[in-house]
Amino acid sequence: MKTVAFFNNKGGVGKTTLTYHLAWMYQELGLEVVALDLDPQAHLTTAFLEEDQLKRLWLDGTRPDTILGVVQPLLERLGDLRPPDLQIIGDHLALLPGNLGLSLFEDRLADAWSRCLEDNASEASDAFRVMSAFYRAALLAAESRGAELVLIDVGPSLGALNRAVLVACDFVVIPLSADLFSLQGLGNLGPVLSHWRSGWKKRLLQGKQLLHDLSLPAGDMQPIGYVVLYQAVRRDRPVKAYQSWIERIPRVYHESILRNHSELAIESDPHRLAILKGYRSLMPLAQDAHKPMFLLKPADGAIGGLSEAVLDCYRDFRELAIQIARRCGVALKT
Repeated sequence: MKTVAFFNNKGGVGKTTLTYHLAWMYQELGLEVVALDLDPQAHLTTAFLEEDQLKRLWLDGTRPDTILGVVQPLLERLGDLRPPDLQIIGDHLALLPGNLGLSLFEDRLADAWSRCLEDNASEASDAFRVMSAFYRAALLAAESRGAELVLIDVGPSLGALNRAVLVACDFVVIPLSADLFSLQGLGNLGPVLSHWRSGWKKRLLQGKQLLHDLSLPAGDMQPIGYVVLYQAVRRDRPVKAYQSWIERIPRVYHESILRNHSELAIESDPHRLAILKGYRSLMPLAQDAHKPMFLLKPADGAIGGLSEAVLDCYRDFRELAIQIARRCGVALKT
């Protein structure tokens, strides 16, 4: 199993859009994949499920059918993980739904981070079970489906919850938009990832000595590249303004994430996974049809020029999915 997080501490850069569409594209390519919603806002879950399904999941607080239900025993200090109950989306695609109550786990995770280094074996053991909860939930979900890839949607924060999410991840893809705030978020991200990675490696040494029977993540959180979602140009912002921000991305990515200097143009930067169009004309149709943009049909309203946009969208996401799989060492039948 390989785990990939889509993460930027700036919101509105397309994390959920990428996770959702890539999960569907891997389904199209025949790869067994699990989508895991670890954003407390649970936008990925609402993208996948109909309203009646969401009501069944969220209105009955006793059902262990979301990630909150899986970690609830740890939250209440009454045991370990419950087995995840996945929503089957397609032949090769399943979802472990999110829950707006997941933020309740934040304090427990913050406390566990420091307690991993406790001399008291019992305290440290509990802390490692908490810190590895998301990784072990992903592992259980993947094993139940025979999935090779778990795609994780992550909220836009640098708090204890997201630290635990990133610890669970082998790889990180960074979504970006062409604006100042997105670049500022990118600049903050590199030092934080480095700090979290080194902090977990230090704890992992102790965890392996204490807990021989517990699956602990390596916490590599290896950045494999960035994706730029090129939104439609606003009337009050010329094309040149967008282009100037896009041209700055390689330098900021290399300095913040890779800790080196680069003067590469974005077109030749090997860490650029894709520059995707906003597909603003397709998004409303996709939301109404409750399907990814690249699977829209004429019956969904994708006619005329929109049918060409659907084909372009399919090609873009297919190429991106292949690139990510290749960099994660996952074989595709393409």
